[in-house]
Amino acid sequence: MMAWIGYSLLAGAIAYLCGAIPTGYWLGRLLKGVDIRELGSGSTGATNVLRTLGKLPALAVLLIDLLKGVAAVVLAYWLFSLPAVIATAPAGFKAWLPWEIAIIALIAIVGHSRSIWIRFTGGKSAATGLGVLLALSWPVGLGVAISFGVVLAMSRIVSLSSIVAAVMAVVLMAMFHQPMAFLLMAIAGALFVILRHTANIRRLLAGTEARIGSS
Repeated sequence: MMAWIGYSLLAGAIAYLCGAIPTGYWLGRLLKGVDIRELGSGSTGATNVLRTLGKLPALAVLLIDLLKGVAAVVLAYWLFSLPAVIATAPAGFKAWLPWEIAIIALIAIVGHSRSIWIRFTGGKSAATGLGVLLALSWPVGLGVAISFGVVLAMSRIVSLSSIVAAVMAVVLMAMFHQPMAFLLMAIAGALFVILRHTANIRRLLAGTEARIGSS
């Protein structure tokens, strides 16, 4: 049992370190020698990178941040499938595995916003959250990506699109009858992402939130 707990902690640590990779921060340092946290919104996510570094760096950050979420979940599944790890598992571990994976997915999401590499700052976890969803259930992840794209095309407001996508993650988890652990993870993840957008919500209500393409 202690060995299984050790493997679980290892999976959580890997997920956190995957999520915590500060892609936007590192690109800002590499390309322009700037701390992106001191520019624009202060976020290290793709939207702030777009406004401060340009389109190609923003696309790179978006893809890498998404892949961080995918990698965290895929590596956890891989670890828990190893014969040496299964041999240490408690009875009925398969029933508990979705809960383990759900917790690990949340750790990756939080890691993006609270990166150990940049003093526990970071982005708003939308892209990493999408990566997690794609790894947990690709139909849910695809539906969330489509909802994000539709709202973005209509409004040109990334924050609004991210909030709607977070809510849709919960709806789609229920619609596709995913395990309860995944549904609860989606609820917790959505609340976290929305909380990270508190300032954006204030600007949305005031009608001052920036749109893509605006100065």
